[in-house]
Amino acid sequence: MKNSWSAKIPRPVSAEAKAAVRAHLGELKTAVLHQLNTSLPWYRDLPASQRASLGEIAQQGLTTFADWFEHSENTVKTSVSGVLHSVFGNAPTELSRTVSLQQAVQLLRTVLQVVETQLPAIVAEPDKAAARYAVVFYSREIAFALAEVYARAAETRGSWDARLEALLLDSILAGDRADEIRSRAAATGWKANRGITVMVGQPDQLEEPQLVAKLREIATRADLEILIGVLSDRLVIVLGDVNDVEADTRTIQRGFGEGPIVYGRIVDSLVDAPSSAQEALEGFSAAPAWPAAPRPVAASELLPERALNGDTVARAALTSQVYRPLSRAGHSLLETVDVYTTTGGSLEATARQLFIHANTVRYRLKRVAELTGWDPTSPRDAYVLQVALMTGRLDTVLNQPQQ
Repeated sequence: MKNSWSAKIPRPVSAEAKAAVRAHLGELKTAVLHQLNTSLPWYRDLPASQRASLGEIAQQGLTTFADWFEHSENTVKTSVSGVLHSVFGNAPTELSRTVSLQQAVQLLRTVLQVVETQLPAIVAEPDKAAARYAVVFYSREIAFALAEVYARAAETRGSWDARLEALLLDSILAGDRADEIRSRAAATGWKANRGITVMVGQPDQLEEPQLVAKLREIATRADLEILIGVLSDRLVIVLGDVNDVEADTRTIQRGFGEGPIVYGRIVDSLVDAPSSAQEALEGFSAAPAWPAAPRPVAASELLPERALNGDTVARAALTSQVYRPLSRAGHSLLETVDVYTTTGGSLEATARQLFIHANTVRYRLKRVAELTGWDPTSPRDAYVLQVALMTGRLDTVLNQPQQ
């Protein structure tokens, strides 16, 4: 609902006072521009084109005041929308982009201070009280108009930023060209060029605007950059400036709902984020196969589940990161892992079956952990190794030339 006000001026403004204000309008405009340059350092530092634009707004404010002062009768009736249109015209967007709300308040306060200072010298004694009242009243209307300018600009900017963010997120998920991702990242103001990961999970039960606001607040407090997208039943988040991926993803976890939360690899550029996003999405799809998975969990910890779910990247990773290093190290390590995992993780049973000492089994298992990063003595890691041996053997057979 638009604000409107009406109030009584102490006495009717005389025709002579109105004419005097109109006659001195040029002097007032000159005084305002001089005061802006002398009292506002940030105004002096603006580029010439922006100073000229703001100067025009300030002078239009004076012209509108003179028009309003000239046509006011016993009752002053004005509205925020009227002042908004008369003073700012087509400039609200430019105003809000050029200066902050605090600076805009300083600018208009300077304009009105000049008027308030010089008006008593312009009008005759009988009109001075009415003139002072007029300045106060007009100041109030300008304040309402200014608040509306910035509120509308913020709303428009928020909607536009959301659209730009959605386009950038779509580009990342679709794996678009690097130059397209860079262009859209620049449009959104994305600054992080390190520590970038993608998280996928189920959204919280909040409505989307409240959920987005909650996540932004969490990210801001943690000094993280964030892109947010709610895609049907999935919440997709791109995090930037991540220092400790486990700690930072746990922090953001508070914006997710129930169920698994998966994050992809850490990359140093949004251009590389599609690989992290693909990992996270594949991991999220396969995560139900590991009910005891940590929350959140790295997609790289879900290689067996992803491979079983048809993720060729995960299957290739198991082969290249586990099977091939063990195969190159000699048949004994593959054999030891195979026997150890199929005998339930028993050192003695493995040693008996391989006709070696238990200490030799221990040494080989330690060597496996060093080569692959997966410790056979851990039940979860043993499962990963077991699946890796299966995929590696299958890939070896499939890649053999046909006879």
